[in-house]
Amino acid sequence: PMPTPPPTDIPTPMPPKELIICQAQEPETLFLYGQPSRGARNVLEAIYDGPIDTVSYQFQPVILEKIPRLSDGDVALQTISVGEGHQVATVDGLVIDLSAGALVYDAGGQPITYQGGVITMTQMIVTFTLRADVAWSDGQAITANDSRYSFDLASAFDRPALQRRLKYTQDYRAAAPHTIVWIGVPGYIDSLYPLNFYHPLPRHQWGGIAAEQLMNAEMAHFRPMGWGAFVVESWTVGERITLVRNTRYFRASEGLPHLDRVTFRFVPDLPQALERLKAGECDVIAQDLIEGADVTPLLEAAQAGVLQLVSAPSNEWEHLDFGIGQPDWVDRPPFFRDVRTRQAVARCVDRARVAQAVYPHAPAPVAHSYVANNHPLYAEGQLYRWDHTPGEGMALLEAVGWRDQDSDGIREAYGIPGIRDGTPFSVTLLTASGYPAREQTARLIAQDLSGCGIGVAVKALPPEAFFADGPEGKVFGRQFGLAIFSWMNDLHASCELYLSTEAPRPENWWAASNNPGYASADYDTACRSAMGTVLDMETHARFHHEAQRIFSHDLPVLPLYFVPQIVAARPAVQGIVLDPSQYWETWRIETFDLAR
Repeated sequence: PMPTPPPTDIPTPMPPKELIICQAQEPETLFLYGQPSRGARNVLEAIYDGPIDTVSYQFQPVILEKIPRLSDGDVALQTISVGEGHQVATVDGLVIDLSAGALVYDAGGQPITYQGGVITMTQMIVTFTLRADVAWSDGQAITANDSRYSFDLASAFDRPALQRRLKYTQDYRAAAPHTIVWIGVPGYIDSLYPLNFYHPLPRHQWGGIAAEQLMNAEMAHFRPMGWGAFVVESWTVGERITLVRNTRYFRASEGLPHLDRVTFRFVPDLPQALERLKAGECDVIAQDLIEGADVTPLLEAAQAGVLQLVSAPSNEWEHLDFGIGQPDWVDRPPFFRDVRTRQAVARCVDRARVAQAVYPHAPAPVAHSYVANNHPLYAEGQLYRWDHTPGEGMALLEAVGWRDQDSDGIREAYGIPGIRDGTPFSVTLLTASGYPAREQTARLIAQDLSGCGIGVAVKALPPEAFFADGPEGKVFGRQFGLAIFSWMNDLHASCELYLSTEAPRPENWWAASNNPGYASADYDTACRSAMGTVLDMETHARFHHEAQRIFSHDLPVLPLYFVPQIVAARPAVQGIVLDPSQYWETWRIETFDLAR
């Protein structure tokens, strides 16, 4: 008989890699045009990849071959003749039917008042090219028609977020199987033109269903088809959504995704999420569970090695706003009308101390502009810097006429235009309740200003009152002394926030951003020039730098710090990357991994 061969070792298959993400918010829908919540967006990042990502405020192609560029010819500016009745964009960004009296940019980029007849204007055309190797999770190739279908679908919903982009679009068409052409209305030159590419949706699966029916259709609402790293396996309402690896993911040859299964588990609060993490029932704790919560137990767990904290500055910047230009009917001393007073406040507030005290566990860099210091348009080396030098701040206050002659610790006005002599420098600092970090910031600022002889009473209003439109709302009715809140920056340098035309008033229904009531012709000119030169990057940057320089001198608001993003994870979790220009922590979920 033949000898029996010795047994060979059969390798034990590795168990699948499964990651559990705990987050507070359960999606109401996963339909892209169903107004998906923040919680839904985290899930959608796993279902769709891109189609365009942003890294450090720069666009990166995902399912496009490249980002279109003027220098490459896939962004073009053409001169077009228009006359009365043609749809155009005005200098103020309104889309109108052209008529006499409208203020528009001519083809030379100069603002003119239309008087009738035919004029020439500039029209922007952008050509997008899809990668040919990207397929839906059912294997069907993604084509330009899927993007055109998405455009048509967006047009069927009367929602401000969708209509804003649509109104600036004259035409959107599939020019070839992988080529889409976007044409803007004359006069509209978009610095964020890559965002005019419409996220493809599966025309072959959804095309026969009416738009409104898609809102509740399972294939769109619960299980939307995508091209990303994962596909939806199940949704147990009130508990979890489970996704599994997409076997047709176009980056599979790179070994992505690293995970086999991802579960989004819905947990009501941070303490419960932390307990689940310790019990092995949660690998990642999302931002929405951490923001506004008491993070002390989280810090203790990190120090004990139970978890790791992943953090980075966000694009949300906190600021102290000065009431500068109040409505005529408001009977309030103009405490902050003099720029030197605002500069004195900037010197009296120790912003680095405030940021460190409020966020001891994560980076919250001091802000010197409305633009982050890692943004390509940041005016490095050109800004007025207001370091914590309270002695110089108090000297400025003395020069303005704020002196403490009765030695009660609060300065009084002497010889200040518009303010009666003897008026104490006592103001109310408004903030919104329910934001612990912001309320702590307000208290620390009040302490610093007290040291310079300025009396500050902190008052927290319910958010609906704080953010209410004027004239009833104090902050956006321009009826306040000091106020603290934050803006979430867009990808561009948001100089338009403080244009004089953006001061809330009846003419704009009080729905505008310049709540201090700041007005500077030089700032307006620099900002509008920047907005009008978006494709001449050298000139565009120069005007943005000038606007920031003026802003940093005039200080309609005092930038405080950039709020950090924070995610907690078990030590074995790898690959989480946070970026200031990304709001969703799962934007690179294909690279998430578990060490073994």
